[in-house]
Amino acid sequence: MGYVFAAAPQAVVPVAGSTDLFPVHRIYCVGRNYEEHAKEMGFSGREPPFFFMKPADAVMPVPEGAIGELPYPPETSNLHHEMELVVAIGRRGARIAAANAKEHVFGYAVGLDMTRRDLQGEMKKQGRPWEIGKAFDFSAPIGPIKPVAHSGEIKSGRIWLDVNGAPRQASDVSKMIWNVDETIEHLSKYFELQPGDLIFTGTPEGVGAVVRGDLLEGGVDNVGTIRVRVK
Repeated sequence: MGYVFAAAPQAVVPVAGSTDLFPVHRIYCVGRNYEEHAKEMGFSGREPPFFFMKPADAVMPVPEGAIGELPYPPETSNLHHEMELVVAIGRRGARIAAANAKEHVFGYAVGLDMTRRDLQGEMKKQGRPWEIGKAFDFSAPIGPIKPVAHSGEIKSGRIWLDVNGAPRQASDVSKMIWNVDETIEHLSKYFELQPGDLIFTGTPEGVGAVVRGDLLEGGVDNVGTIRVRVK
């Protein structure tokens, strides 16, 4: 018995300080997880967390020190950046208590949840799913994963993004509405988390459009940085 055609290669992310690769299983994303960004998008208050997904092969790994080349996606004229702390899961678990969540974290990375905002907005108006705005090819640029053994738990620290050297996003991870442990607790009620899962934990205020030729550079304290050019 064999495959009817060649199986797609495994989506992977490099591990910082190592030749090892992190095999990606699923990508979960948290919506509106910083208060000021929620207000920016027309919402307020501490609503229960909600999630959407991207396909595993939407990851666009950017090696340390490199500049990733992000193709401008088709069918949009309003491509937005969303800078995020990414949590890499290393241990299976369902219905994980927040107090035990850290036992399931392999490490952290910095990532971008790129969004076709015009298409997402149209789907919102029609009450339809967001995938067309969120889950396109190369929509999840990500830097190397830093193992928690080297970073420690990330509970606070500056998160930022500049475009062409000009500040766009600047906040602190401690300003998440739902912190990493709480996010894992909520998410694992609905899905059994698996080694290889990535959780994009939400973006702070300051999201905006980018165009071809723009250079995006951002990071999270004690995790790393990422540089991406839109082409």
